[in-house]
Amino acid sequence: MRYKNIFLDLDGTITDSGNAIMTCAKYALDKMGFANEPEEKLRRFVGPSLMDSFEHLYGMSEEHAAEATRIFRSLYVDNKMYDVTVYPGIHELLSKCRDAGLKTFVVTSKVQEYAGRIMEKVGLLDYFTGIIGPDPQDFSSDKSRLINRAVKDYSLEKSECVMVGDTRFDIEGAVKAGVDSIAVTYGYGNPVEMQMVHPTYKAANAAEIGDILFS
Repeated sequence: MRYKNIFLDLDGTITDSGNAIMTCAKYALDKMGFANEPEEKLRRFVGPSLMDSFEHLYGMSEEHAAEATRIFRSLYVDNKMYDVTVYPGIHELLSKCRDAGLKTFVVTSKVQEYAGRIMEKVGLLDYFTGIIGPDPQDFSSDKSRLINRAVKDYSLEKSECVMVGDTRFDIEGAVKAGVDSIAVTYGYGNPVEMQMVHPTYKAANAAEIGDILFS
């Protein structure tokens, strides 16, 4: 096996959290004067940081984007955070990785504390060597810094690492950090964008991720 350390994105890769994120995004946008946004636009909140989405998709100032993020989290943390389902085959994939001695990590743009609580709630926390995410005041969508943090904190070799994710932010981060990547096509990423960032591999489901890891 080429890879010993598997970095997995959370939203759209491990869990289907689209309903929770889109509901909270709509709630925040309504409060900020952007009513009746279509689902296709709300889907773009799954993956990047909230600040990035509010600023770049809606042209909000930093101050307004911070307020929109606060409104989003007010609903998300208290009501919607656990409104997720684990994608088919993920439990089995993580179990197989553990049995083979591979280390798995959650590498997510979601606040690290939230990610840990979600993994515990859905019964996956014990599979992971570590969870790497930003603190609540860190609004960057640059996944490479999180990948590099994982490599440094756990003394890993980049040649033995691979990033698995469903959006261009995951793949761009892997390229920038100098690790291989697996783009999953079952999540919330844009297929055209994903093609442009040149993932090392593609996988349509958890079983295909396993095929790549254990080939």
